[in-house]
Amino acid sequence: MTQTTITSSTTTTTPTPPGLRSLYLIRVAFSLIWAALVVTTSASLVSTDKPTVIAAVLLVIYPLWDVIATLLERRMTGTGSTDRVGTTNMALGLATTAAMIIAVFSAIGTALLVFGIWALLSGAIQLVVAIRRRRTVGAQWPMVISGGLSVLAGASFAAMATSATSGLSSVAGYSAFGAFWFLVSVIALSVRGRHERR
Repeated sequence: MTQTTITSSTTTTTPTPPGLRSLYLIRVAFSLIWAALVVTTSASLVSTDKPTVIAAVLLVIYPLWDVIATLLERRMTGTGSTDRVGTTNMALGLATTAAMIIAVFSAIGTALLVFGIWALLSGAIQLVVAIRRRRTVGAQWPMVISGGLSVLAGASFAAMATSATSGLSSVAGYSAFGAFWFLVSVIALSVRGRHERR
């Protein structure tokens, strides 16, 4: 659910990259499809269960997709190697993917713990980035809220990992909620784009 590219360190407002809204719409679609697949194939699994093959693939793909999306966003905004926060987020996503590959051979509870730590840290990164680029990109309030909620959700997932009744339906809800905030961002960026053209 993260969005971590920084477009500029100055306070001058820069035009919204034309592909950014499209990327956010792709992220909306991915998150909703991912959540639907989790609910229809794996929602009955609880923390003491071992993940099925489908659940394992879904759990590994989610943080990996976030890395890919962050990389695409960096290319669109042209920040490249100057984007230290984006680099940190991608490194976190790759580390989470590796940890998740190990976790899915254990139990759902272990996967929830990994997912929770990742959501907490990536949410904190998203929150910092959104605050930093309010003046350069604008329309960042949805990402501020989303980042803050991701921190809270991550802490909740980590706590739920020890409960015998916790399952994957909670992470499906997290993904769907992330889709909502990316959609709000698309709308906010569209409104900003109209103002830029005036």
